[in-house]
Amino acid sequence: MTRESGSLPLQGLKVIEMGQLIAGPFASKLLGEFGADVIKIEPPGVGDPLRKWRKIKDGTSLWWHVQSRNKHSLTLDLKQAEAQAIVRRLVAEADILVENFRPGTLEDWGLGWDALAALNPRLIMLRISGYGQTGPYRDLPGFGVIGEAMGGLRHLSGHPGQAPVRVGVSIGDSLSSLYGVIGVLLALQERQRSGLGQMIDVALYESVFAMMESLVPEYDAFGYVREPAGSALPGITPSNSYPCNDGAYVLIAGNGDSIYKRLMSLIGRPDLAEDPRLAHNDGRSEQAERIDVAIAAWTRQRSRDEVIEALETARVPAGYPYTAADIVADPHYLARRMIEQVQTSTGPLKVPGVLPKLSRTPGRIGAGGPRLGEHTDDVLAGLGLSEAQRQGLRERGII
Repeated sequence: MTRESGSLPLQGLKVIEMGQLIAGPFASKLLGEFGADVIKIEPPGVGDPLRKWRKIKDGTSLWWHVQSRNKHSLTLDLKQAEAQAIVRRLVAEADILVENFRPGTLEDWGLGWDALAALNPRLIMLRISGYGQTGPYRDLPGFGVIGEAMGGLRHLSGHPGQAPVRVGVSIGDSLSSLYGVIGVLLALQERQRSGLGQMIDVALYESVFAMMESLVPEYDAFGYVREPAGSALPGITPSNSYPCNDGAYVLIAGNGDSIYKRLMSLIGRPDLAEDPRLAHNDGRSEQAERIDVAIAAWTRQRSRDEVIEALETARVPAGYPYTAADIVADPHYLARRMIEQVQTSTGPLKVPGVLPKLSRTPGRIGAGGPRLGEHTDDVLAGLGLSEAQRQGLRERGII
């Protein structure tokens, strides 16, 4: 992968981030990786709560160096009128504003969409919230876990008859960030024609709901309510996890018609391979348990590595659940630069690489997350505030 000298797709764009924790900051992280200049606004003294989430090293979350890489940290107490005035000056020169406060919060500070769009008609404003900027639930507090529940994901997670489980990451927030970035890119494209910005309204529950495939049509057509199914994927057969004799599990996706035949031949079941009732997915799904039992009988006689090797030879998609240790040691991850290293105040740190991969102008990671307020003086000096003015703001707790 080669990069044109000094070229990044979003180079020259100015982004103001007024969010915290996950959904808003993840979106601006993606923009920053592709060249946008991101100024992250944080409360003085404490900063973004994510600085203290998960595993901490030398007082700072390791997650912070993923979520806030490439950003500039500006401290402002947004409840103060002088801080709000600084935001307006920043917005007047900005291309994009990202925020994930509860709806109405920015309006209370005089920083809502109508006010900022009047100040800068080219502004693109990404707003991520639990339930969106409109509707009867707009004022309710909403985190990713609630979006995952209302969006339908939590009901489908886990095993039948047991408590629903969560995906081990903040998937509702991250999906909303991705939809938010898509919205920003669409708005940037449209702005080239109209010269005008617009507001993008992303709700956590809607971002999850958008992933629910045929959930609603099946209910509407048949009154069918999809239920949790453990490791299986109902209606797509075979696609499940299967036990090995060393206590490990393998994941096998043999649901393509020709792939299914190769899989059955591999496990010594020509009767299942040639049964015309099982030639296509709809017929196989009616006998999913029978097929899964046959596959499991074969995997139980072998170790995980033996199963994987045999399936790869037969050209049947297969894998196993990777741990963090598996990921950082995997040659494919390394070959595709999905494990990179940033420099932090405490030394080098491995972090996930950049996606998506562009052939000519790929994204980049410049540094880990900034120290709280690290760039406050630089940003305010760029607005023309003197050292004495900045000191006065600092003494009054505004920065």
